[in-house]
Amino acid sequence: MFLHLPIVMLAATVASVIPKFDIARECRSESGPDVSLERCVKDEEQARSQLQSRWTQFVTADRLTCGRATTADGSGSYVELLICLELARDAKARR
Repeated sequence: MFLHLPIVMLAATVASVIPKFDIARECRSESGPDVSLERCVKDEEQARSQLQSRWTQFVTADRLTCGRATTADGSGSYVELLICLELARDAKARR
């Protein structure tokens, strides 16, 4: 029964801290003719700022789920993480 305790504690620790993403790498891979590198960096920094001020308002399970979902391909995006968390929150509010 107590074998799962370290896993639960680790998950709670991970969910309590906003993940750190490499914005420059993400934006270089996402930038194209329609999206400028500068615009991408600005959007990512703005999303990170919003996450910093609202992180604890999101449910821990959603933070874990969205964190995994937005990093499944090996990269990470604050914009995608914020959208995922907002969608999860709004879906719960509609129930």
